Amino acid sequence: MKTRITELLGIEHPIMQGGMHYVGFAEMAAAVSNAGGLGTITGLTLRTPENLAREIARCREMTSKPFAVNLTFLPALTPPDYPGFVKAIIDGGVKIVETAGNNPAKWMPALKEAGIKVVHKCTSVRHALKAEAIGCDAVSVDGFECGGHPGEDDIPNMILLPRAAEELKIPFLASGGMADGRSLVAALAMGADGMNMGTRFIATKEAPVHENVKQALVNASELDTTLIMRPLRNTERVLKNAAVDRILEKEKTLGANLKFEDIIHEVGGVYPKIMTDGTMDAGAWSCGMVAGLIHDIPTCQELIDRIMAEANGLIRARLAGMVAA
Repeated sequence: MKTRITELLGIEHPIMQGGMHYVGFAEMAAAVSNAGGLGTITGLTLRTPENLAREIARCREMTSKPFAVNLTFLPALTPPDYPGFVKAIIDGGVKIVETAGNNPAKWMPALKEAGIKVVHKCTSVRHALKAEAIGCDAVSVDGFECGGHPGEDDIPNMILLPRAAEELKIPFLASGGMADGRSLVAALAMGADGMNMGTRFIATKEAPVHENVKQALVNASELDTTLIMRPLRNTERVLKNAAVDRILEKEKTLGANLKFEDIIHEVGGVYPKIMTDGTMDAGAWSCGMVAGLIHDIPTCQELIDRIMAEANGLIRARLAGMVAA
């Protein structure tokens, strides 16, 4: 399948694996890229530029195909070594970067000078237009269904994607609720040039996370996610568990007086305990509503092949048949 995204990124299928904390290691990125999509290493998970440089080199040993690095720009009293991370990406010869969080304008000159394509994650049309204006090559448009941070506008993809198509000139990926061939065809129909999948890729054989995490996704329904940190205007969609219940109780009790410090033990530094150790109630972890569409744990190759076969079947048979009728 050829779209503006496959042409831009030099990939076979219009499927990108989004950056995910403690998931986006070399094994994950290489498996997706080898299957014809675009795998992504999550930069901040590696903690230091030196570790990221080693992970990029490790990924190169596993695949000869393009892969990306996610770099999320977060406000912090002591920010990560962003200049070092950018240098590691450039020196490592990575040609695609997924940016997220704050506006990446400060880092665009260095990335563009190195010939790097930048895909920025956005949760609104206005932010997508800003990304286009500062020179991003593409955007990933995240609907309200997505795992992680859906923004504060609460616009689902059935509305957000067509709106993005009305306004944007650059290619864009649909993100949030993406799981299968139906997702891809729907995204294309609404104007997107491909899809960015996060949660669905966690439930694959190559995902470097504990089996408990994968089984939690298989067992979950579309009703098993919820939103936390709304009072802090840092909304996150997570899978329901005991830690999330504690957070929601504190939000209810403290109301407008809630501070991040009140919930830090449930959200700070919990990913290694969950993703690596499989302690599922250790804290809150990002998960999309798409969990309701996850029923198995295939390899990345099996998953992507299945998505593309289903998408081609839908387009050529079901939809074309309706037009003919």
